[in-house]
Order: sequence, then structure tokens, then C-alpha cells
Amino acid sequence: MTETRGTPAGSSAAESLTDWLSARSDAELTELLRLRPDLAVPPPSTMVVLSGRAQQRASVSRAADELDTLDFGLLELLALAGAEETPMTRAELNSAIAERALTGKGKVTKKAVDKSLSKMRESALIWGVDPISVVPAVIGMIPWRVGRALEPAEAMTETEISAALDALDTRERDLLETLANSSPIGRTRDAAPGTPPERPVQRLLAAGLLRWLDEQTVELPATVRQVIRGEPVFDPTTLTAPVIGGDKLKPADVNAAAAGEALELVRQCENVIAVLGAAPAPALRAGGLGVRELRRVAKTADLDEARVSLLVELLSAAGLIASGTPDPAPVSDNADEYWTPTLAVDGWLNASTARRWEVLASAWVDVPRVPWMIGLRDSTDKPIAALSEEGRAPAAPRDRQAILGLLAELDSGQTASAVEVSRLLAWRRPRWSGRLRTFAIERTLDEAAALGLVARGALSSPGRALLHGGDAEAEMQSALPEPIDYILVQADLTLVAPGPLVPDLLEQVSLVADIESAGSASMYRISEDSVRRALDAGLTATELHAMFASKSKTPVPQSLSYLIDDVARRHGRLRAGVAASFIRCEDASLLAEVLASAVAEPLALRALAPTVAISQAPLREVLAELRAAGFAPAGEDSSGTLVDLRPRGARVPNRRSRPASRMPASPSADQLASLVRTMRAGDRASAPGRGGVRTDGSRENNAATIALLATAARDNSSVNIGYVDAQGVATHRIVDPVSVGGGQLDAFDPASGAVRRFTLHRITSVSPVDSGKK
Repeated sequence: MTETRGTPAGSSAAESLTDWLSARSDAELTELLRLRPDLAVPPPSTMVVLSGRAQQRASVSRAADELDTLDFGLLELLALAGAEETPMTRAELNSAIAERALTGKGKVTKKAVDKSLSKMRESALIWGVDPISVVPAVIGMIPWRVGRALEPAEAMTETEISAALDALDTRERDLLETLANSSPIGRTRDAAPGTPPERPVQRLLAAGLLRWLDEQTVELPATVRQVIRGEPVFDPTTLTAPVIGGDKLKPADVNAAAAGEALELVRQCENVIAVLGAAPAPALRAGGLGVRELRRVAKTADLDEARVSLLVELLSAAGLIASGTPDPAPVSDNADEYWTPTLAVDGWLNASTARRWEVLASAWVDVPRVPWMIGLRDSTDKPIAALSEEGRAPAAPRDRQAILGLLAELDSGQTASAVEVSRLLAWRRPRWSGRLRTFAIERTLDEAAALGLVARGALSSPGRALLHGGDAEAEMQSALPEPIDYILVQADLTLVAPGPLVPDLLEQVSLVADIESAGSASMYRISEDSVRRALDAGLTATELHAMFASKSKTPVPQSLSYLIDDVARRHGRLRAGVAASFIRCEDASLLAEVLASAVAEPLALRALAPTVAISQAPLREVLAELRAAGFAPAGEDSSGTLVDLRPRGARVPNRRSRPASRMPASPSADQLASLVRTMRAGDRASAPGRGGVRTDGSRENNAATIALLATAARDNSSVNIGYVDAQGVATHRIVDPVSVGGGQLDAFDPASGAVRRFTLHRITSVSPVDSGKK
């Protein structure tokens, strides 16, 4: 049975955050630890420790990342009223909200205000219901100058700002760039009245690109900063969220477009795997895939470089390619490691299209990398290589979740542009605006569209299922067109597949024809080389005639029948086998021609009979050399049966995937509830007379000592400390703590009139000077 403590919502204000936390119910404390898991590591022993930790700047900064513009707007009003020192009543807050609405920053409903205050109260960023107090550290997290929200809304539009920026000279533009990429507040003597109007600062003030604050201070307006940094342009202090318009599409049309992208993605990944399997790409010394190798893969796979960059990142994230020593090893020894398909790729190639898509899409959502950054310049002005360490971004999964999560909130089929998404996200997460710029969201949405998660500007059903933990594979399977078991053969020796083919037919078509264009409907071309490839794989001319006759819904052209018969007539007249290798031919003159050709010497051919010769070279090499010399041999085994000697590609062992985040796993609800009970027990043990607090009010617990000192430093209050110096001399002194951290206490010592440093583990006791006050 869960122990519950607490005071009614309308009770009088607690004297401190510690008192307020102690009065919360177990369920409320459990929710606080869930929202701010860093507070539970290591487990706090008492409410004093929890309170001190909840007010630390690093912890408050992490919690503030989840606040939206309305939350920060209310915090600003509380800060202007000094609520970090003197609590602000709800009536005073309501009056300040009404006054702020008069500045044109947007009206907000009481329900929205209540929800915002409740959210911040649950995270212990504010405490108390009426009046309300603020944790001091959160004031510094407000992403604009405190007081900015009470000023009139900025009048210049995005178009006007862009035009004004275009008219600037280099000095003026550089000045604005500096402010845009650092603090928007600038100190300058040129802001003083009487400064010549031709000076850069005065020209920028006159153009409305700077705001005058005082004789030595100017500010870069938020909307100007947004334009310069490529962020969505809107007043970041408005209390109401931007609205997404967009069109309403049929979900079936969105899913059909997503399925088409999924088919293309899977096909292109197969091509890249085949290229890397045939010729693994050397890895750079610093890791990654070099530009030259990327171009080679792109050219061989008939893709553009940007697309290959995305594909290799997806394949690596899914564990389908990795850097290592391939088996078989490449002929060249120029590199220690090569990017090569892993052993897992064979299982992936044999899976269904929907399953293969799901593997790739899941990998993209969770991988802490940004594929679209490939080719951009890093801090040293060097292009970022594919699969390199420079492409890592720990926040990438969180950003993708935010972008796709926003689309998931819309109705099925509703579209949203990148500008609308970026503007709303910037309002919801103003502290993320530097990462979620418009161009970053555009490129992220482009990647999502390439994976079929987003189509025509709307989230697809498979994408929605993947985001919400549903059966994304089943959703994609239902979106994909039904496989067909027929083809359309045309007179120009091309064949058309009006849709995805069933696996058996696809394998046969891929053997006998080369793909020319892919998509929902694919086109293949039949040539002498492709027919010979099918015959090399063990198909006979009779089987090829039967396949086209039974699977083509159009008449088989006579030219195709002639081509098959002509290639088959010449194919296999020369047979190569294993001796190491042997060559046999019923036509003695043909074998004599082979023995007299230039290929005989490198293969070390030796005639055993007019129709038989042997070679010490492997069978695959014999076949390759004979074909390169213009002959058309066929491989056979010891029984004379044709064998398929197509190379399967190099492979490397699977590597254990790196976790997407280094953050520890969140504790369970039961663990958090147990932690709350432990803190309750710690509070009881620390009660007067229990040994945790001495009769003079000093704390024995080290964590409580640190928390008490930190509170005193924040409140500018004095404490009485017991201290043992390096010589073992114990003293008591009254000091004013300045800062606590790194195992040290910096405090002002009135006796010496200077700030002294005390080692924390030498402090034997701490008590407030006014310990008798409650």
C-alpha cells in the first residue's frame, strides 16, 4: 500500500522548496523523478538532498529543454515580480498576463495557463499554488532578455528584414553576424546620442536592424536574428502557438506514394550491397568512406552521390554493412579495413520487402547521426565524409522524434510544410531553435520522405505506426501493391513489370534482363550478355522460352526467340571444370584455338587430349579469362551439370551496434516509488533526536551538508561550520558561503575579511546561524 502525504492544493505557502517537496504525495514525487530522472542518480537520501539537487543549474537546464514559449513567458512574468525571492500571488500573475496581452503578444486562455503552471510545478521548476515561487536557476534559462516580452511586437516583416540585410555593407553585416551567433546584447559607445549617423551602429539602428536599449547597449531583434541564422521567423515571445495550415490528402494516396519510395529504397540498397560485396570500399584512416570510393559506388550502382551517402548511412545503422577485414580479402592491401556487407545482409536480402523497409526505417529513426550533413564543411573547412565520426549527433534521434511527432499530431493525410513545422517546433522548444533551423528540418523531412515515413508532406500510416510502436511492417505490407506474376515483353527486347513481381519471377527476370528504370512499374532490357548470364546460372534455352511464353501477357517477339537460340547455340560448347580446373570441348578445333590464344599462358593450359585440357587456375578465374578473351564457356561440376558460379560478394562479421544514446535506462515506476519511500525514511531518521541532526541543528549527513551549504550560498545567508584544518585543529566559525563544488566550499570569512576555501570533507558540522528559526 503506497504511503501518501501532502497538503491540499490551496494550503498556505511552504517556507522553502524542501518543505514543499516534503508535503507532496508519494505519487507526485514519483512523477517528479520520472520527469527529471537525473535527480535520482545517485539516489537522494532525504528531501533536503532532493531539493538541493533540483535547484542545481545543470539539472534545471535539462528540465528547461522541455518548456515551451508559454512556459517561459510565465516564468518571465514571475521573474519580473521577483518570485525567486518573494512569492507571487495568482491574482498578480493574472494581472501581469492581461497587461502583456496588450502589447500584442497574443491572448492565452486560463486553461492554458493552468496547464503550463501545472507542468512546471510537476517538474519542481516552480513551487506553491498560490502564491507561486520560482527556482532561481530557471530564470537564467529564459531564451530571451527578461523584460523583452513586455515590449511592443516587432514591426518588420521577414521580407523587409531580408531587403534591409541585402543593403548592408560588409562591416555592418559582420556586426550583425557576431550578435546573431553569440549574445544578442551588444555594448558599444556608438549607441550614445550625438554619434555620427554614418557609423555602422547608427545606420543599423536607423534601419531597424538593431534596437536601442541605453547609451552603451543595443540589442539584435529576435526576428532579425532568426533571418540571419536561417530560423523560422516569428516573435518568440508570443503566448500562443503558431497554427499549421496544410492541405488534406487522402490517406490512401499518401500511403501509395510512401510504398513507392519504400520499393525504390530497398532496390537501391540491394544495388549498393552488391557493389560493396563485389568490391569492398577501403575505409579512411579516421573512419568513414572517402569521396572517391563514394563516387565509385554511386557510378556502379547508377545513383547520385547524395543518395548513396544516405543509403550507406542507413545500411551501416541497420548493421548491414560495417568496416573490417572482408572474407574473401580484397586483392589490394592498400587499407587495413574495408566497408563491406555483413553476414546479416543475407537474411535481410531474403526477407520480404516490408520487413526490409522496416529494418532500414527503424535504424534511421534511432541512429545518432545526421546523413544530410555529408558533404558539408566541418569546423576545419573539410567536407564531412560518409560514415565518419563528424557525422555523429547525439541529439539527432530526439530531433527526429520531435519533427515526426508533430506530424503525428495532425489528422491522417494532413500536410505540413517545413517552414510551418520549424515555426511550431521553435515555439514549443525555444531552447532547441539553434538545432531545429528551417534548412535542418527541410533536410530531415527529405530523408523521411526518401524512407517512405512521410509522403507528399504528410505522415504515412507506416510512419505513424513506427513512431508509436505499432506494427509498421504490417502497415507497409498493406500499403505495398500486390505482387504480380506476369510481365509485358515488347518488340524492342524490353520487358515491363507493371508492379512488383513475385519473388520467383523477379529472380528469373533479374537473371535474363538488366533493369533500366525502377519504380512502381519497372522496365528491363534483354541483351546477349543478360541471356548468357541466365544460361551461366543453369537455365536452359527451353526454360527461358517457357518462362517468357507463360509469364508474358504480350506475344513473345520473334527477335527474342532468335536471340535466346543464338546465344544458347554458342553457349556451353566449351566446358570448364575442376581439376584444379579442366576444359573439355567436343569440337577439337575450338579447343585448339583456345590453346593457341593469348589466354593459354596465364591460365597455364595443357592439352590432355584433342578435346580436353587442364589448368591450375581456379574454375572461376578460368571462366573469367576465357570470357574476356571472347569465348563463351560454361561451368560444370564433376557430373557434367552446369553450376552457378556467380560471386556472392565479400562479407564481414556483424558488429555489435553502438547504443543510440549513452543516457542510462530510465528507472521503472516501482523503483521510483521505492526511492521515494527511502527518502521518507531518511527524513524521519534525520528528525531531531534521531542522530541525523544534532541538537544545535547541524547536519551529520554529507549530502545534507552540501545541500545546506548550497542553499545558504543561494540565499546569501550565514552558517556556522565546524572545521578541522590540516594540522588537526578543530574550530567553529561563522561564514557566508559563496559557491559549493568540486569538493570545495568558497565562503566569505568576516573574521579575516576575505573569501576562504574550505575542503568539504574537513567540515564536521553545518548549521544556520539562525538555527532556532523555523
